Amino acid sequence: MARKTILNVKNVKARYGPIEVLHGIDMNVAEGEIVSLLGSNGAGKTTLLNCICGIHGTKGGSVEFEGQEITLVSAEKVVTLGVSHVPERRQIFSTLTVEDNLWLGASHRMRKVNKKEILREIDDIYEMFPILAQRKWQMGGTLSGGQQQMLAIGRALLSRPRLLLLDEPSLGLAPLIGKKILEIVEEIRNQWETTVLLVEQNARAALAISDRAYVLNTGSVIMEGSAKEIMNDSRVQSAYLGKIHT
Repeated sequence: MARKTILNVKNVKARYGPIEVLHGIDMNVAEGEIVSLLGSNGAGKTTLLNCICGIHGTKGGSVEFEGQEITLVSAEKVVTLGVSHVPERRQIFSTLTVEDNLWLGASHRMRKVNKKEILREIDDIYEMFPILAQRKWQMGGTLSGGQQQMLAIGRALLSRPRLLLLDEPSLGLAPLIGKKILEIVEEIRNQWETTVLLVEQNARAALAISDRAYVLNTGSVIMEGSAKEIMNDSRVQSAYLGKIHT
């Protein structure tokens, strides 16, 4: 049975001043998938995520989430509809404790959800990231880069998104920490029942956990397919994966 489409991006264009940086992007994500966006720096991956979550306005086309057009919806409202964004470089609140950062992730749910339920979810985050439990009263800005990334992901999950946008979650992290973060992405999909749209510099690692992928180049989609198809494409191997040893 075909999965229901949860995100539908149609002919999306975006600009920075007079310069068009997205040239009519078409893509979709089905419920329960992990989909990767691949491409070199400047390809438009971050801009596309920012258009989806309402941070960057589009100059054409539409974005639909669960059948509802959200093209002109504010970033704050998009979160309440079920889309959460973990931006590049984390952007946690450095002067707040780990626990306070997590509570902020659930802030828009406070009036509708019992506090005990949110506390249970925070415990789930601490189970996923035990180091955060050890440092729950530590200021966010004093955490390591990997710990801040864990905190940013945990904060996003406490909004209970149905779609999670992850922008370069392993950027700037030690290889082993980056690998752990990507392993967590699979756990998020499976245990939190959250669909994931992933931008990741480590193309090989991203494809290893993805169902499908899109390849962007200078603001256009130049390739799409299953993760296996993209992984085995000679052009992708040459441009993004390096030499394949057999």
